[in-house]
Amino acid sequence: MFPVEAFQRTVERFVAILRRHEIPFHITGGSISSAYGEPRLTQDIDIVVSPEMAKKRLDDLIAAVSKSDFLYTEQVMRNGVLKGEMFQLLDTMESLKLDIYPRELIPGELKRSETVELFTGVYLPIVCRTDAALSKLIWVEKGSHRSRRDLRSIFRNCNPVQQASIRESARSLALDQLLEIILSESDDIR
Repeated sequence: MFPVEAFQRTVERFVAILRRHEIPFHITGGSISSAYGEPRLTQDIDIVVSPEMAKKRLDDLIAAVSKSDFLYTEQVMRNGVLKGEMFQLLDTMESLKLDIYPRELIPGELKRSETVELFTGVYLPIVCRTDAALSKLIWVEKGSHRSRRDLRSIFRNCNPVQQASIRESARSLALDQLLEIILSESDDIR
């Protein structure tokens, strides 16, 4: 398990690059599931970046990463940004992995980000609670078993208005039946 300070240092180094090049972003994934639901271990940090700005600033982004302590493959990074596919960076100082998503899984999610104190004195944008739940639902549909429990936990910690919004969005994605199945499941390990 990595200490919180390692996550903070890794995030702050990459966020500095994004901010320098004016690329909107937010943090998502397992670390945010823990913030909205129940804590769980995670070995990486998931960051969604604006696909439009990442493409526009791609050469600057690659140049900045090349001068950092992040290990990367230029062609994989370039293809990831251009095709809207996840690519990875490895922080060689902390041995932590960043999964970078140059796409919005939920349309408009970057505009609905919430700024929170993610680390003591460090305020960063994170995926909003309803989009976090919806992204977990989409990942379940793609085969992620871990996302099932995350989704239930996030949903339980939503207020009734947020729960109604999640249900409505699930219906618009034709995932409403899957949502209800997941919500009816037990969290007990068998």
